[in-house]
Amino acid sequence: IKGVDVHIIRISEEPFDMLTEDLLLRSGETGELVVAGPNVSMEYFGRPQANRLSKLRLRDGRTGHRMGDLGYFDEQGRIWFCGRKSHRVITPRGVLFSVPTEGIFNQHPQVRRTALVGVGQSPDQTPVLCVELVTRERRTKEGIRAELLEIAAQNEGTSQISNVLFHKSFPVDVRHNSKIFREKLALWAAHRIHP
Repeated sequence: IKGVDVHIIRISEEPFDMLTEDLLLRSGETGELVVAGPNVSMEYFGRPQANRLSKLRLRDGRTGHRMGDLGYFDEQGRIWFCGRKSHRVITPRGVLFSVPTEGIFNQHPQVRRTALVGVGQSPDQTPVLCVELVTRERRTKEGIRAELLEIAAQNEGTSQISNVLFHKSFPVDVRHNSKIFREKLALWAAHRIHP
Protein backbone atom coordinates (compact mmCIF):
# COMPACT_ATOMS: atom_id res chain seq x y z
CA ILE A 1 0.00 0.00 0.00
CA LYS A 2 1.49 3.31 -1.02
CA GLY A 3 2.97 5.20 1.91
CA VAL A 4 2.98 2.18 4.22
CA ASP A 5 6.28 0.50 5.08
CA VAL A 6 6.70 -2.91 6.68
CA HIS A 7 9.81 -4.09 8.49
CA ILE A 8 10.43 -7.43 10.19
CA ILE A 9 12.39 -7.44 13.42
CA ARG A 10 13.68 -10.17 15.68
CA ILE A 11 11.14 -11.62 18.09
CA SER A 12 11.40 -10.17 21.58
CA GLU A 13 9.18 -9.31 24.51
CA GLU A 14 11.40 -6.33 25.30
CA PRO A 15 10.59 -2.74 24.33
CA PHE A 16 12.70 -1.05 21.65
CA ASP A 17 12.99 2.73 21.45
CA MET A 18 14.42 2.81 17.93
CA LEU A 19 14.39 0.60 14.83
CA THR A 20 18.08 -0.19 14.41
CA GLU A 21 19.90 -2.35 11.86
CA ASP A 22 20.62 -5.10 14.40
CA LEU A 23 16.86 -5.63 14.88
CA LEU A 24 16.07 -6.14 11.18
CA LEU A 25 15.84 -9.65 9.75
CA ARG A 26 16.71 -10.92 6.28
CA SER A 27 14.32 -12.58 3.79
CA GLY A 28 13.20 -15.97 5.03
CA GLU A 29 13.70 -15.16 8.72
CA THR A 30 10.54 -15.10 10.83
CA GLY A 31 10.07 -12.10 13.08
CA GLU A 32 7.60 -9.48 14.23
CA LEU A 33 6.00 -7.13 11.72
CA VAL A 34 6.51 -3.40 12.25
CA VAL A 35 4.29 -1.08 10.21
CA ALA A 36 4.78 2.63 9.57
CA GLY A 37 2.59 4.99 7.59
CA PRO A 38 -0.09 7.67 7.82
CA ASN A 39 -2.56 5.13 9.20
CA VAL A 40 -0.37 4.27 12.19
CA SER A 41 -1.23 6.02 15.45
CA MET A 42 1.51 7.79 17.37
CA GLU A 43 0.49 6.25 20.69
CA TYR A 44 -2.20 4.55 22.72
CA PHE A 45 -4.14 7.07 24.80
CA GLY A 46 -3.30 6.79 28.49
CA ARG A 47 -1.42 3.49 28.12
CA PRO A 48 2.31 4.23 28.57
CA GLN A 49 3.32 0.58 29.07
CA ALA A 50 1.52 -0.48 25.87
CA ASN A 51 3.29 2.36 24.05
CA ARG A 52 6.69 1.19 25.29
CA LEU A 53 6.04 -2.36 24.06
CA SER A 54 4.44 -1.55 20.71
CA LYS A 55 5.79 1.78 19.45
CA LEU A 56 9.28 2.59 18.22
CA ARG A 57 10.93 5.38 16.31
CA LEU A 58 12.13 4.81 12.73
CA ARG A 59 15.32 6.44 11.47
CA ASP A 60 13.29 9.00 9.52
CA GLY A 61 11.44 10.06 12.69
CA ARG A 62 8.17 8.29 11.95
CA THR A 63 6.47 6.04 14.48
CA GLY A 64 6.55 2.32 13.81
CA HIS A 65 3.95 -0.01 15.31
CA ARG A 66 4.91 -3.52 16.42
CA MET A 67 1.91 -5.54 15.27
CA GLY A 68 2.28 -8.57 17.51
CA ASP A 69 2.00 -10.53 14.24
CA LEU A 70 4.81 -12.75 13.02
CA GLY A 71 5.91 -13.42 9.48
CA TYR A 72 8.73 -13.26 6.99
CA PHE A 73 9.54 -11.77 3.60
CA ASP A 74 10.16 -14.19 0.76
CA GLU A 75 12.63 -13.50 -2.05
CA GLN A 76 9.91 -11.63 -4.00
CA GLY A 77 9.17 -9.28 -1.11
CA ARG A 78 5.85 -10.92 -0.20
CA ILE A 79 4.93 -11.27 3.46
CA TRP A 80 4.08 -14.75 4.74
CA PHE A 81 1.97 -14.56 7.91
CA CYS A 82 2.96 -17.03 10.66
CA GLY A 83 0.49 -16.12 13.42
CA ARG A 84 0.45 -14.00 16.56
CA LYS A 85 3.60 -13.60 18.65
CA SER A 86 1.64 -14.66 21.74
CA HIS A 87 0.52 -17.88 19.99
CA ARG A 88 3.95 -19.30 19.21
CA VAL A 89 4.83 -22.47 21.10
CA ILE A 90 8.38 -22.54 22.48
CA THR A 91 9.69 -26.03 23.21
CA PRO A 92 13.14 -27.42 24.04
CA ARG A 93 13.33 -28.52 20.37
CA GLY A 94 12.50 -25.11 18.93
CA VAL A 95 9.65 -22.74 18.12
CA LEU A 96 6.40 -23.71 16.42
CA PHE A 97 4.40 -20.94 14.76
CA SER A 98 0.61 -21.36 14.76
CA VAL A 99 -0.43 -20.60 11.17
CA PRO A 100 2.12 -22.67 9.20
CA THR A 101 1.83 -25.56 11.66
CA GLU A 102 -1.96 -25.61 11.53
CA GLY A 103 -1.89 -25.35 7.74
CA ILE A 104 -0.19 -28.74 7.54
CA PHE A 105 -2.98 -30.47 9.46
CA ASN A 106 -5.90 -28.46 8.06
CA GLN A 107 -5.45 -30.30 4.77
CA HIS A 108 -6.76 -33.55 6.26
CA PRO A 109 -10.24 -34.15 4.75
CA GLN A 110 -11.89 -34.83 8.12
CA VAL A 111 -10.44 -31.73 9.79
CA ARG A 112 -12.48 -28.53 9.89
CA ARG A 113 -9.69 -26.53 11.56
CA THR A 114 -6.89 -26.92 14.07
CA ALA A 115 -5.31 -24.77 16.76
CA LEU A 116 -1.79 -25.24 18.02
CA VAL A 117 -1.38 -24.45 21.72
CA GLY A 118 1.45 -24.75 24.21
CA VAL A 119 0.99 -26.33 27.62
CA GLY A 120 3.40 -25.20 30.31
CA GLN A 121 5.91 -22.37 30.40
CA SER A 122 8.29 -21.47 27.61
CA PRO A 123 10.89 -22.58 26.72
CA ASP A 124 9.60 -25.95 27.96
CA GLN A 125 6.12 -25.99 26.48
CA THR A 126 4.44 -29.14 25.26
CA PRO A 127 2.85 -28.61 21.84
CA VAL A 128 -0.76 -29.77 21.60
CA LEU A 129 -2.80 -29.87 18.41
CA CYS A 130 -6.48 -29.15 19.09
CA VAL A 131 -8.78 -30.35 16.33
CA GLU A 132 -12.33 -29.57 15.24
CA LEU A 133 -13.67 -32.24 12.93
CA VAL A 134 -15.90 -31.84 9.92
CA THR A 135 -19.52 -32.39 10.93
CA ARG A 136 -20.91 -35.86 10.38
CA GLU A 137 -17.48 -37.43 10.24
CA ARG A 138 -17.95 -41.18 9.97
CA ARG A 139 -14.49 -42.31 10.97
CA THR A 140 -13.22 -42.97 14.46
CA LYS A 141 -11.32 -40.26 16.25
CA GLU A 142 -8.54 -42.73 17.02
CA GLY A 143 -8.08 -43.40 13.30
CA ILE A 144 -7.97 -39.68 12.54
CA ARG A 145 -5.58 -39.08 15.47
CA ALA A 146 -3.22 -41.75 14.10
CA GLU A 147 -3.30 -40.12 10.66
CA LEU A 148 -2.59 -36.67 12.10
CA LEU A 149 0.33 -38.03 14.13
CA GLU A 150 1.65 -39.68 10.98
CA ILE A 151 1.45 -36.30 9.20
CA ALA A 152 3.27 -34.71 12.16
CA ALA A 153 6.06 -37.30 11.99
CA GLN A 154 6.70 -36.56 8.30
CA ASN A 155 7.68 -32.93 8.94
CA GLU A 156 10.76 -31.98 10.94
CA GLY A 157 9.02 -28.94 12.42
CA THR A 158 5.94 -30.83 13.57
CA SER A 159 7.55 -34.16 14.53
CA GLN A 160 7.57 -33.09 18.19
CA ILE A 161 3.74 -32.98 18.28
CA SER A 162 2.51 -36.11 20.04
CA ASN A 163 -0.68 -34.76 21.64
CA VAL A 164 -3.82 -34.47 19.51
CA LEU A 165 -7.07 -33.50 21.24
CA PHE A 166 -10.52 -33.24 19.68
CA HIS A 167 -12.70 -30.29 20.62
CA LYS A 168 -16.36 -29.98 19.69
CA SER A 169 -16.27 -26.21 19.05
CA PHE A 170 -13.30 -23.91 19.63
CA PRO A 171 -13.86 -20.86 21.82
CA VAL A 172 -13.86 -17.89 19.43
CA ASP A 173 -14.41 -14.15 19.39
CA VAL A 174 -18.15 -13.62 18.91
CA ARG A 175 -17.42 -10.82 16.42
CA HIS A 176 -15.58 -13.08 14.00
CA ASN A 177 -15.43 -16.84 14.15
CA SER A 178 -11.86 -17.03 12.84
CA LYS A 179 -10.25 -15.57 15.98
CA ILE A 180 -9.67 -18.61 18.16
CA PHE A 181 -9.08 -18.00 21.86
CA ARG A 182 -5.96 -20.17 22.05
CA GLU A 183 -5.33 -19.13 25.66
CA LYS A 184 -8.61 -20.78 26.70
CA LEU A 185 -7.83 -23.83 24.57
CA ALA A 186 -4.41 -24.14 26.20
CA LEU A 187 -6.02 -24.32 29.65
CA TRP A 188 -8.52 -26.90 28.37
CA ALA A 189 -5.68 -28.94 26.82
CA ALA A 190 -3.57 -28.76 29.98
CA HIS A 191 -6.34 -30.44 31.99
CA ARG A 192 -6.52 -33.27 29.46
CA ILE A 193 -2.84 -34.07 29.03
CA HIS A 194 -1.96 -33.47 32.74
CA PRO A 195 -5.14 -34.41 34.64
